[in-house]
Amino acid sequence: MAEALAARPQYPLEGLVAGSAQVQITPAAPASRLALRARPDAVAPLSKALAVKLPQKPKTSARGTAAKTKSRQALWLGPDEWLVIDTDGADLMAACQPATGTFSAVDVSNRNTAIIVSGAAAEAVISSGCPQDLSLKAFPVGACARTLLGKTEIVLLREEEDVFRVECWRSFSAYAFAFLAEAARDPMV
Repeated sequence: MAEALAARPQYPLEGLVAGSAQVQITPAAPASRLALRARPDAVAPLSKALAVKLPQKPKTSARGTAAKTKSRQALWLGPDEWLVIDTDGADLMAACQPATGTFSAVDVSNRNTAIIVSGAAAEAVISSGCPQDLSLKAFPVGACARTLLGKTEIVLLREEEDVFRVECWRSFSAYAFAFLAEAARDPMV
């Protein structure tokens, strides 16, 4: 009888670490991701189905409040666009099924990956290649934005005062990681 083998997902940044005494750069753990576009009639039903209130204000995010959805965040990317991330790997497409209204949901879990930049110099390292004002006043904890890092598009989320999540496409992740690692070597950081 033939032996059944299961494919193991390949994570593009697996095993990489970089940084300095003031900043750590590490790949984020695998997560489920959903690119969501919705008309106003679907926002409330989707919020209920996903158990996280879809934010309505620019640069904001929201976290799930139920015990099983505390690992879930919805990031506002545009007037009708969100990125939903679940770090426990929940099936977000299945969660959307009961929702009504006009919306589009696409699983982008394998398209994206993330890099965690943490430490006292995290803001300075990201600012070396990001035009976004990352001061706490302009970009507080929970703020998110679609922006640039060097030459690649990213979605940036400030998870804590000195912790950022840099979401990028897998195909650009080696570049983004190398960019951040080089920025962390700067003696000014």
